[in-house]
Amino acid sequence: MNDRDVKDGKMPRGAALLLIGLLLCPLCFLQAEDGPLTLESAIRLALERNERAGEAEAGVRVTHGQVVQARAYFMPTLTAAGTYTRRPFEVVRSIGSQSVTIQNLNALSGVAQLNMIIFDAHSLPAFLQAKSSHEAQKFAAAEVKRQLAFEVSSAYLATLGMEQLLAAAEHRLEYAGEYLRAAKARFAAGLVTVNDVTRAELDYATAEMNITLDRGQVETAYLQLGYLLDAADLIRNKLDTPNGLLQSAEADAGPADPLIGPARARRLDLNSLRWASKAQQALTVEPLLKWLPSLSFTGQYRYTNEAGLTGRTTNWNVGLTLNWTVFDGFSRNGTYEQQKALATIADLGVRSAFRRVELEVRDALVSLSSQQASLKQAEVALDYARKNAAEIVQLYRQGLSSALQAADANVQLYEAEVQFVRQRYGLAVAYLNLEAAQGLDPFGKEPRL
Repeated sequence: MNDRDVKDGKMPRGAALLLIGLLLCPLCFLQAEDGPLTLESAIRLALERNERAGEAEAGVRVTHGQVVQARAYFMPTLTAAGTYTRRPFEVVRSIGSQSVTIQNLNALSGVAQLNMIIFDAHSLPAFLQAKSSHEAQKFAAAEVKRQLAFEVSSAYLATLGMEQLLAAAEHRLEYAGEYLRAAKARFAAGLVTVNDVTRAELDYATAEMNITLDRGQVETAYLQLGYLLDAADLIRNKLDTPNGLLQSAEADAGPADPLIGPARARRLDLNSLRWASKAQQALTVEPLLKWLPSLSFTGQYRYTNEAGLTGRTTNWNVGLTLNWTVFDGFSRNGTYEQQKALATIADLGVRSAFRRVELEVRDALVSLSSQQASLKQAEVALDYARKNAAEIVQLYRQGLSSALQAADANVQLYEAEVQFVRQRYGLAVAYLNLEAAQGLDPFGKEPRL
């Protein structure tokens, strides 16, 4: 901005655009919040705000602290201490022609000590165990967040499904209303008895009751989703349908054999068990290494203002300490047996999880294939029910069908829509189960630590 702009009271164009952008930026955020909540946004909110994700991250920090503590055993320790002493009198002695102060009124002393483990073989397994436990916890924390993402996805799909069921109930109410108006018109014309009107009113009341029940279920589904996201106030808007996920679920997943190997290498829970087994294996060696001696170094430096008879205010010393437990009542043998058994248990857990991956992948593929077939059948049934309901209503208006047929056609259409919604979102859940079995996230990507 130059002097002329200041005098004229004008603002440069660039500054004006910047100011307008700053003013409109909050509006942009408000508009984004008013839009539909996507599945990606829901998962992001859960990972940021759900307590389980925070607990998993805190667990990683705990094990990292344990690694630091285990590493500190190999580092030297330096301690310093100082003492001030006030006495009621001094003690002075004459030695030859010199006066030596044995005890001062104000005494000062300081000690600095250095301790270092030079060799202690049995402490190394503890360090390796802490490192392996830290790696296991990192994979476990990532697995907790991955499972949370799938739980949010399932709740998100369940909420969408309940909304679709509510829409199906509203469609039934529309058909029931149309059927009721036709029945009243025909009754007014003397073409049918009052039984047709009563049947139509009963069907309309049933449709209204279904809407009430479905609205309650939709509200419950939103509450469950809001609890997972810890953001109940942010999901009152309409949810966005994950069309990409639904389309991927309808595609052929292929055979199971090519999926099993990558799934075993990718699964976070299996990798966590592997590292936990390594941690336990490290502890197995510790009792054996206790048969070896340990060697430590100690150094000390002292200062005092009471020189005493030596006449020195400072002093130092160094030393080596060798410690060797020759016999401990067979405690090492018992510890070795215990750690060996625990390592065997951990290894068996890894082997069981390794085999379970194949079972979960194959089972998820079977479920996905079954859901795909069920969805195709539900699509055919829904198309037939729609055509049948439209035809029956027209025939009823013309007096060519009965009230029972019209009511049954409406019920069949409603049930077909309900079945289609359940199969459609059931297929999406089956696809998510396959992604979970392969160690992927809900979007088919490999999760990162």
